[in-house]
Amino acid sequence: MMKIYPIIAAIGLLITVISVLKKSPFFNFIGLLTLIYGLLKSVGIITAPFPAQVMTMYMCMSVFSLFIYFSIQESTFDALLEPMRAVLADDNKRILRVLIVFIALPLFAGYLTFDKVKPNYEPPVSARIVHPEPVSSIEFRGKPITIIGLENPLRKDAPNMAKNLEAGKKIYYQNCFYCHGDDLDGRGHLALGFNPVPPPFRGTDTIAQLPESFVFWRIAKGWRGLPAGSTPWNSAMPSFEDFLTEDEIWQVTLFIYEATGNKPRS
Repeated sequence: MMKIYPIIAAIGLLITVISVLKKSPFFNFIGLLTLIYGLLKSVGIITAPFPAQVMTMYMCMSVFSLFIYFSIQESTFDALLEPMRAVLADDNKRILRVLIVFIALPLFAGYLTFDKVKPNYEPPVSARIVHPEPVSSIEFRGKPITIIGLENPLRKDAPNMAKNLEAGKKIYYQNCFYCHGDDLDGRGHLALGFNPVPPPFRGTDTIAQLPESFVFWRIAKGWRGLPAGSTPWNSAMPSFEDFLTEDEIWQVTLFIYEATGNKPRS
């Protein structure tokens, strides 16, 4: 994809040279903008590309500077505006006016908008670990908790199992389903806004491969608790330590396994 930008720059240079020979300020303006855009984007071939905001700033400055340059002489400025005036006002250019103003420009604006808001499915620049190695212990609200070998204490409370599952269900739909989905399938209505998307709990390749202590740790600490060995890690998982108690995290963990028919790995 990057190789196309030098070609764009070359096309811009060609348009600039021809427009100078033909003495056409309008196409000289278009050629120079195309040349500048191609050169700026070509920087990405030899070093880090310019961020989108910087590109926008440079192109706006280029448009402004070229307008100043072409407006120094009134005759040159009139010649620059003449093609635009003719398209917008001349009766013999109605078809061209409709094509540009009512079709091409709205389509271009729509494409730019879609390009900005569409989800990005490009893989990370480096390999990432699907299940990061858990830490051996954490501090939860000032209380040290050993993660390795930790079991869900609510599983031993058989008389209150239904009550804890119902509480876990309520917690899930108050906090988790927005991303992980109404059906726990990772298809929440906010899911496509993240990269990577939230994992599904259904199936046998996520929580079915994990002990409950791992799930407890990820809910409690979110992306902030990931160890250095887990980087690079683009996780939007928030930390619920400040919002859920220890029992509430165990309850929602219990519900997630029960609702998906998975058994925690021992």
